[in-house]
Amino acid sequence: MDAQDLTTAFDEAVDSGLEWLDTYGVDFFDSIRSALDGLYEGIEAVLSAVPFYAIVALVGLLGWRVVGRRFGIVAALALLFCDVMGLWPETMETLALVTAATVLALAIAIPLGILAGFNPRLNKAMLPVLDMIQTLPPYIYLLPAIALLGFGPATALAATVVVAIPPALRLTAHGIRLTPVNFIELGRASGSSSMQMFWKIRLPFALPSIMAGVNQCLMMAFGMVVIAGIVGSGGLGSTIYDAVRTLDIGKSIDAGLAIVILTMVLDRITEGAVKERKEPAR
Repeated sequence: MDAQDLTTAFDEAVDSGLEWLDTYGVDFFDSIRSALDGLYEGIEAVLSAVPFYAIVALVGLLGWRVVGRRFGIVAALALLFCDVMGLWPETMETLALVTAATVLALAIAIPLGILAGFNPRLNKAMLPVLDMIQTLPPYIYLLPAIALLGFGPATALAATVVVAIPPALRLTAHGIRLTPVNFIELGRASGSSSMQMFWKIRLPFALPSIMAGVNQCLMMAFGMVVIAGIVGSGGLGSTIYDAVRTLDIGKSIDAGLAIVILTMVLDRITEGAVKERKEPAR
């Protein structure tokens, strides 16, 4: 059997596997789709129900508190500009997608990262998988998601969660391993239980690294949500995709600016939260 035959056999096995999953796992994947759609629609409904000026004011105050007064004012004005461009609904849809994907990714990445931080063998076994996920082109994850979940926000969420998990998992495991040995020995000498040592010693030292993982997870989610616009996820990604198809350059630039604004605002706020966590540990 030559290389071409092996490639053909592998491709046929993948296609057959997806077809089998689609045939016999239809109820399972329908349930997943309903859950993902429900999560997204719930977050989007809340964001849509809040007046835009309230969200602008909240982000401005949060930016002022976490980063600084100048950033808070600029962040509020930048978000206000999204409304001026007529892209506020799409901006909130994008924020809902990113929030849902980040929450799901962190719910998976942080527990696994904690386990990997405690277990070097598990960490070593997971590294090639994480490397592969981060190396493959993001579009790859859309194809099986489309085959199993169809088009829509659920597909975008599933693909985005996969892409957003590795940085949060890596940094969580790294944070758990950062605990100084002398503090661990002190905890043991004082008779602390394993759970007490985790909550009172390991977790405080790991928290800055975990927060950095949250920041990176958020940024990966933003990048993937925009790409996922081609599967009808809604939001600014779909706006850009539609503008590209119709050669509406102005609209694509407007949507691109809105994405940049939303990404930079959330990046600086989460980055500021990381710095706040690091300061007490010094």
